[in-house]
Amino acid sequence: MRKAFVVVTTLLLIAFAVQFVFAAVGAFTKPAGDGAYALHSVNGTAVIPVLTLLTILFAALARAPGRLIGLTTLPLGLVVVQALTAMLANGSTDAASASTPVGLTIAGLHAVNGIIAVHVVVGILRAARTLADPAPAGATQVTVREGEPA
Repeated sequence: MRKAFVVVTTLLLIAFAVQFVFAAVGAFTKPAGDGAYALHSVNGTAVIPVLTLLTILFAALARAPGRLIGLTTLPLGLVVVQALTAMLANGSTDAASASTPVGLTIAGLHAVNGIIAVHVVVGILRAARTLADPAPAGATQVTVREGEPA
């Protein structure tokens, strides 16, 4: 189960990376129509939430420490914040449905939250890898230089 935890966390990280690509596709689609962000929306509302839930499940099945299981729930909360910031940004338009400074600021926070989510998932992946491949029993730490462990 620990290897599966690593695999599903890797897939989640890939889905987040692809999410940035899909956002760029939407931003650079000309002319920008209603479907410009379709891939970004589907990935963000279906793929990422499912992989986030699977990451939580596999962390529990891998008998990860409670703190790591708790950390795996953080991306789910960040996904909720993503949805809220997207809705607020899209809803913060003027009477002519044009962007406003408030809406653009909220959209910027949407991007920042996405970056934070990626960093959290990277931390989870590192911890999952450590859990899956712990140091062999009886391994000793070798000193390369005085005061610096190898």
